[in-house]
Amino acid sequence: MGLSWLDDEDYPALTMGQAAELLGVQPAFLRSLDAADVVHPVRSSGGHRRYSRRQLEFAARMRALFDEGLSLDAAYRVMRLENELQAAYRRIAELEDPSQHRD
Repeated sequence: MGLSWLDDEDYPALTMGQAAELLGVQPAFLRSLDAADVVHPVRSSGGHRRYSRRQLEFAARMRALFDEGLSLDAAYRVMRLENELQAAYRRIAELEDPSQHRD
């Protein structure tokens, strides 16, 4: 396997404490996202939460939306809509660029 996992945005490399420190939040914030079923950390063999870079980006965006005054439900809806919009932009770019078409 080597070190290729270091480039994988979905590899659960960070403990909850490390993730909280990087985000500048309390571990309780990350636990609340897990309890609300919006972030799904991988559990280690010892039952500890492990977070990927992609999950940290998601949690950071959620935190920013909370700081703007949105509730958990509203922030999660905004995040889902932003993801759908990005997917639509990618699809439009594929359709506009003939070299992107696959037969």
